[in-house]
Amino acid sequence: MAEILAEQPGLKQRLPGRQAGVIDRGGVADPDELFAYIGVRHAHLPDGYRIDSFGKPYVGTPTIEEGALDIVRFTMVGVVLLPLGVFLAVCARLSAASRARRLAALRLVGLSAKGTQRVNAAETVVSALLAGLCGLGLYLVLNQVGARAGLPGLKWYPEDGAPSAVTLVACLVGCPLLAWFVSRAGTRDAVGSPLSVRRSAAARRPTRWGFLPLLAGTGIAAGYCVAGATGHAPRTTGLSAILIPASVVLIGAGLALSLPVLAQFLARRVAASTRSFALGLAMRRNEVEAGSALRVATGLVLVVFAASLTQGVLIELDQVYRNDSPEQEYSIQAEQLSDAQIRGMGRIAQVRAQVTATASWRDLQSERNEPSVDILIATCDQLAAMTERLGGCVDGRTQLLRSSQGVADPQAKPGAVFPVRLRRDGRPHMWKLTVPESVVRVSSYGLSAADDASVLVPPSALPPGSRPEGASIILASRSDTDTVRTVLDGIGAVAPVAQVDPVGINIDGIRQVALIKSLLGVGMVLGLIIGVAAYLVAAGDRAVERRVQVTALTLLGTRRRTLRAVQVAQVVMPLGVGLVLALVTGKLVESSYLVSGGGEVFWDGDGVPLLIGSALGVVGIAALGSLPLIGRRIDPELIRRD
Repeated sequence: MAEILAEQPGLKQRLPGRQAGVIDRGGVADPDELFAYIGVRHAHLPDGYRIDSFGKPYVGTPTIEEGALDIVRFTMVGVVLLPLGVFLAVCARLSAASRARRLAALRLVGLSAKGTQRVNAAETVVSALLAGLCGLGLYLVLNQVGARAGLPGLKWYPEDGAPSAVTLVACLVGCPLLAWFVSRAGTRDAVGSPLSVRRSAAARRPTRWGFLPLLAGTGIAAGYCVAGATGHAPRTTGLSAILIPASVVLIGAGLALSLPVLAQFLARRVAASTRSFALGLAMRRNEVEAGSALRVATGLVLVVFAASLTQGVLIELDQVYRNDSPEQEYSIQAEQLSDAQIRGMGRIAQVRAQVTATASWRDLQSERNEPSVDILIATCDQLAAMTERLGGCVDGRTQLLRSSQGVADPQAKPGAVFPVRLRRDGRPHMWKLTVPESVVRVSSYGLSAADDASVLVPPSALPPGSRPEGASIILASRSDTDTVRTVLDGIGAVAPVAQVDPVGINIDGIRQVALIKSLLGVGMVLGLIIGVAAYLVAAGDRAVERRVQVTALTLLGTRRRTLRAVQVAQVVMPLGVGLVLALVTGKLVESSYLVSGGGEVFWDGDGVPLLIGSALGVVGIAALGSLPLIGRRIDPELIRRD
């Protein structure tokens, strides 16, 4: 704020007095939080009051509410942690066959079991430690860049994003420990039974127990969908807060575990029925090495599954904080505004109408209950701009106001007289309002000042130069986010210290939604990077393991174009099966989340084309990425080793 005031001296009129100091970074959340304390002289303090503290050690309104943070955590489980689990599993399998054969050879030439484990541990721990240092270094660079560039709805100071000592220890100690445990488990056979590792053996058939978590998670999601379709959506969120995350985790794990079984089953059927040499060779390879489908395809499959889940979260947040009406109103107390500011409100960009809402005067000290009516001061054009339909309005005439959404006020009877307290030149005076017989009927979009008022009074009916006491200035505009932001900025420019009530929307909620979208966007990017990395690692490792077979097929006369077609088919078939499952289960999870959220939208048809397009794009990327895995040079040494 101090920098802005120094650059634009004209803004100082919004903050009275002189600048006595600057709040440092410890007193604000981020560089976008403009905050100022405005003091008064001692003589202006009420009698008996004194200042004994300054500032607060806590924030009155959190940047993100705890409930919204729970939504972010829940989504990150599916968007980041599931692909990360697949990535770790793929990395644990990375060159596992060649590494196991090498460690088994060390055992066969006389190295002890403990010595072999030490060799493996030294390789793994040193690599993991170097990787941890590289990862922390990359994060520190990205933190500096991100803090300066910011995200939509979020900026932070680089110091706030710096990793703590606990985080540094967890990364630099936890990553090597995790890698050591994984590598120890992966080389147990090489240490205990080196002869069996050195001999080639057929791979074990994939287990069918992987269908259990998929069926369990799908059953939970389908149950919520049926409840929503039959009008029995759950009203309490306690059980749903457990079942929905459990469904996401079960389906994610089930997709990974059941994919090899499905890939092997379909490969066997296709290979038995096809007459294409390339397709038959690809399917036989998938039938023999069904586990390779798990490594190559699962990361990308989970990315598409997570994208559908994220869509559901964004739809639910949009329902909570967005105004469904196409028209948005803003209420400002007239006492906070000068005459010039009231006139300036009508000149704000995107404002379609400016009206005044007030009520007739009644003596609050009186023992009897005096009647009162709500009044809307507006022209017919202004009323038409803020309502859906208008009928019977006559310019310049006071009329009864009847709204299809409101309830008729029984006190507003034709002929009844109500006093209205006006103020002109700083002095109050009374004006008599007689309720007319003429009726104007309106139909509003939703929450509107037209629903609360009983009498429509044209501005020309009031005495010149006067305005009602206790009135509210109502502005109307379109309800899209950009327009609302423009109008609020305009109000701030005209009356910077006026309190604005945006009817029917939560400004802090809209800001939180923008921030959550940014965080989920970062999560989706991380999930996509992890999924693609898992695919690249698995595809590269698979190409290394299959060099001998590819070389042998080349020597037998198989054309390189055929080998590339085989490679593409090997990747596309299990990936296509997994993506179909991901689309179906993803929509089930998305709908079950919307049903459990209690909103009005249960089924999201608009997001289906985007998901299908994403799935097709994933298939195309995987197919193109598999083409370079077929080398150009025949290495006879590979045949001799085999």
